[in-house]
Amino acid sequence: MALSPVPAPGRPAGHPKGPAHGHPSGVGATPPRAVRPGELPSVHGALLCVALPALAICAEHGQLTGDGPEGVYAAGRRLLSRCVLRVAGREPLALQGRMAAADRAVFLGVLRLPGDAGPDPGLAVERSRGADGAERITLRNATARSLRLPVEIALGTDLADLGAVASGRTGPELTPSVHGTGLRWTAGDGRSVAVTADPPPMDSLAAAGVLRWEAELAPGAPFTIRLQVRGDRAAGVGAPSGGGAGRPGGHLVAEARAEGDDPRPGELLSASVEDLRALLQRDPAHPADVHLAAGVPWRCGPVTAEALWAARMVLPLGTRLAATTLRALGRAQLQGTGPESGRLPGPLRDAGPYLPPRCTGIEATLAFPVVLAEARRWGLPAADLEELLPVAERCLGWLRRTAEPSGFVPDPGPAGPWRAETQAHAHRAALLGADLLDACGRPGGDALREVARTLRERFRREFWLDDLAGGRPAVARAPDGRTWSRLGGWAAHLLDTGLLGGGSHAQGLLDRAETEQVARLLATPALDSGWGLRGLGSKEPGHNPFGHRAGAVRVHETAVAVAGLAAAGHEKEAASLLRGLLDAAAAFEYRLPEMYAGEQRTAGGRPAPHPAACRPAAVAAAGAVQTLVALAGIRPDVPGRSVAVHPMPSAPLGAIRLSGLVVAGEPFAVRVGRLGLGMVEEAAEGLQLGV
Repeated sequence: MALSPVPAPGRPAGHPKGPAHGHPSGVGATPPRAVRPGELPSVHGALLCVALPALAICAEHGQLTGDGPEGVYAAGRRLLSRCVLRVAGREPLALQGRMAAADRAVFLGVLRLPGDAGPDPGLAVERSRGADGAERITLRNATARSLRLPVEIALGTDLADLGAVASGRTGPELTPSVHGTGLRWTAGDGRSVAVTADPPPMDSLAAAGVLRWEAELAPGAPFTIRLQVRGDRAAGVGAPSGGGAGRPGGHLVAEARAEGDDPRPGELLSASVEDLRALLQRDPAHPADVHLAAGVPWRCGPVTAEALWAARMVLPLGTRLAATTLRALGRAQLQGTGPESGRLPGPLRDAGPYLPPRCTGIEATLAFPVVLAEARRWGLPAADLEELLPVAERCLGWLRRTAEPSGFVPDPGPAGPWRAETQAHAHRAALLGADLLDACGRPGGDALREVARTLRERFRREFWLDDLAGGRPAVARAPDGRTWSRLGGWAAHLLDTGLLGGGSHAQGLLDRAETEQVARLLATPALDSGWGLRGLGSKEPGHNPFGHRAGAVRVHETAVAVAGLAAAGHEKEAASLLRGLLDAAAAFEYRLPEMYAGEQRTAGGRPAPHPAACRPAAVAAAGAVQTLVALAGIRPDVPGRSVAVHPMPSAPLGAIRLSGLVVAGEPFAVRVGRLGLGMVEEAAEGLQLGV
């Protein structure tokens, strides 16, 4: 099951209709917290433990106070909102809270006790909490005397769904009852959750939601309490404790590693692989099909275009995730003989202050054949290719019918506008789709190449705006000839024509001079913030460093730019963006958010978080993988039994070794030396080094 989706940043979070909840009020119940419509509570400073469908949102002090979105969730339902520890009537002094893994956080606190000499605390309090709410609390006696201490844990829940939490309409806490070695809460509709404790508490105050123990600690001895949170699966609340158990992981996302002169790539790759595994979720109706959630905590709904882009960027970690994501998306494809036949459905998404919303379904339709074609080159099994090819053919059929009247693909509807980014996606889909059909002995390749040729010629004629500085591409064009000229990170997509999958630069959407000009523009301070690529240039009207489509740095666009620039031979520009992204990743402790403020970098500064950004996010974690793999320039052709390596000649990060990658279903490792020379160290048997 997936967490309940919440509107993406820039669109108001809708409040639930009618009363928030009909739950009876209990002891210690708190009134619902008011939130302004359209505002999401900030979670940037929180520790997010993720193993979907399980999720725990914790403050750095480790206590769950019920404030804002704090709590333990399963399948989008908050199972526990309060878990407050007191020892001898006082809360421990919080010293440290950190992530130990993608699905687990640890906390350290101390407590001074009566009789402690000087300022030194005599009791250490260690807590470890998992995404599923399983928690271990250990008290350690650091004194030379025996201690007997009262310990109590106050628990509470409202069983609210994540959408209600986001909009501040959660209702009061429920009243618990004693249940075995813990407490149980039941809502009026039958949903329930229980918390059990080991060792059993000596006393339970059900009305107050409190469990009590008398802890006896010899000098140097520990006392440990273990809590388990268990939702009622039959009532639809979610998975039982152990939400991470049996989850998809290594067989879908390989354990890739990076090591070399610069330690940051290794840290970033390790954290990104962990986050990708944590974001995997199953299709409830088809448990064998797994896809990436767009991001936690706000965007964990059904499979999206972002899941498809992320699956494309992590093809170096295996093709199975791409296959299951494509399969899940393909089931929703529109059928019949109408003009929309073959298109994938998808919601509209805000495109910034100057253009109407864009259709994510069109984006996914154009991405589908691209991901399938590139997955084939990385070694997609023949059975998966045969199953998914008809869906790709219908996507390509929709592309031909849609592009033929004007040469362009309108988005979101027939009236347009024609967006430059959409034309880049369409051009790439037509070229790689044609190669895919030819390779599989299917008709239609020549017609798609004609679509690509027409689109390419018209784009260069009608989208390129000449000026004294060398010109620039328009972001969009209306059928009546009006153009929108604001430059932003979207231009990176004009460089991505499937080069990672073996495409030809000669068939790029832009010619060589235009490509060089776009590379220069992407490297200017107006677009390169020093932390990554701005969504809208700082000199453009309406620039807002926090605008999710008007100036914020989007990791996906920066990753596309690094890979596209490197493949097109613009290494200096690619290396600048790569270093900025690595520095930003270090500032975010290597768990990159989907976006952050596009403020200009200053000496000693740090990138500012976007308050509504998801973290972890699929395209951010996957973008990190794509960016690091671009250092080696790996271009496989498994059907041709070859793989080429085109590393950046200047080796901008020094020597680096990438291992644990997957080509042709087998482990693949490559080393790039300080002189920029690449060497394949491990590959599937029979795979030859190509050019």
